[in-house]
Amino acid sequence: MDKIIYLTNLFDYYGSLLTDKQQKYFKNYYFHNLTLSEISENQHVSRNAVYKQIKEAENKLLYYESNLKQYENGQKIKKIIKNLDPKIKNQIEELL
Repeated sequence: MDKIIYLTNLFDYYGSLLTDKQQKYFKNYYFHNLTLSEISENQHVSRNAVYKQIKEAENKLLYYESNLKQYENGQKIKKIIKNLDPKIKNQIEELL
């Protein structure tokens, strides 16, 4: 479950860097809870093709995060702003 949450969070950061096909398959699999078979039927491709695209998308998301660290840094910033004055905290959260 933690892996799914992590990948979907990474998708929020880096999803636009994936191909349209990878985005579509990833969303169907992780956000709409479709099986590989259901996606393959809907898209008229093999189940293996869907699997490969989703795995490639996952690997790209992990690669982008390992290099850019946007999600990690965002989590660190959220921890820091927890202890700030509520007025300043709200202003920073609006920017994030």
